[in-house]
Amino acid sequence: MATEPQAEADSIDERKLNELVETSLIDLGATVHAALAIIGDELGLYAAMDEAGPLTAAELAAETDTAERYVLEWLRAQAAGGYVTYDPGTERYGLSPEQAYVLADEESPVFMPGAFQLVASVAKIEPDLREAFRTGEGIGWHEHDEDVFHGTERFFGPSYGANLLDWIEALDGVDEALTAGGRIVDVGCGHGAPTIRMAEAYPDSTVVGIDYHASSVAVARERAETAGVADRVDFEVATAREYGGTDYDLVTMFNCFHDMGDPVGVAAHVRETLADDGSWMIVEPYAEDRVADNLTPFGRLAYSISTVACTPNSLSQEVGYGLGAQAGEERTREVVTEGGFDEFRRVAETPTTLVFEATP
Repeated sequence: MATEPQAEADSIDERKLNELVETSLIDLGATVHAALAIIGDELGLYAAMDEAGPLTAAELAAETDTAERYVLEWLRAQAAGGYVTYDPGTERYGLSPEQAYVLADEESPVFMPGAFQLVASVAKIEPDLREAFRTGEGIGWHEHDEDVFHGTERFFGPSYGANLLDWIEALDGVDEALTAGGRIVDVGCGHGAPTIRMAEAYPDSTVVGIDYHASSVAVARERAETAGVADRVDFEVATAREYGGTDYDLVTMFNCFHDMGDPVGVAAHVRETLADDGSWMIVEPYAEDRVADNLTPFGRLAYSISTVACTPNSLSQEVGYGLGAQAGEERTREVVTEGGFDEFRRVAETPTTLVFEATP
């Protein structure tokens, strides 16, 4: 009779086993690559290649005042991952237009170094997260490493800059109201990238950014000063269930509604503070309604970040609803309508984002 381990081995599908091992190797490479992408961004390696064109390792090291041997190994790793191009005839490395758009253009809506900064930093909470798995307790957003907040700004900010005005124009009459001079509150504003963009786009409107994280609010105020809009945008430390003001023409939440401990209570508060003809714009990660339909590369990323940051943040707050970053349209609709809204619709989407409008 075969032993139990031998019986298990006999039942293994070699093809499936090899596929899983290959996936693991890809993930291991990606895990190490995240640190190298951050180095390439912070030391200006990508930017130098974008500006100068293809370079040898020695030339790139000279351009960036870095050590050639480290740069050479970094370049080979980048080429192996498809992040830079390599010409074996000249031994030069460069960036294609697509690679430059993703890695060197900070205004690009698909600029990725901020995302690497975010995911590498968010993983630093792992010891606390491991304990939270045992206890069921939450971990607040404010408990993360400071680079998480900067990475979030650099990752999401360019996408908001590219798409935000189109999203607002898709809302019912909101663009006209804001152009004439309306009232906006951006809840969960973080470092204020979309808040400031709205202040720039609608100079006759008043804009308020709300976040419970005091250090993020401080950074947002600095960003507003730099952008020259500090005279018409205010940032306040408050929670989503307690922020002040009424008769807002537009309430916005960018990739944070699923982080709320009490999303139903938040929806009810938004309903109280919204003007009768106002709109609540909710921007959330793209997700289908069925779990089986979210088992994709983006779904894995979203579920993973939700496990590390979003769900723990919700569980750290009163109620601890734990909506999660892949709630999908129907689940989000249920929560919003339970909070007192009559109308809920999808108004826009990108491959990674869903945009909803809720109205009284």
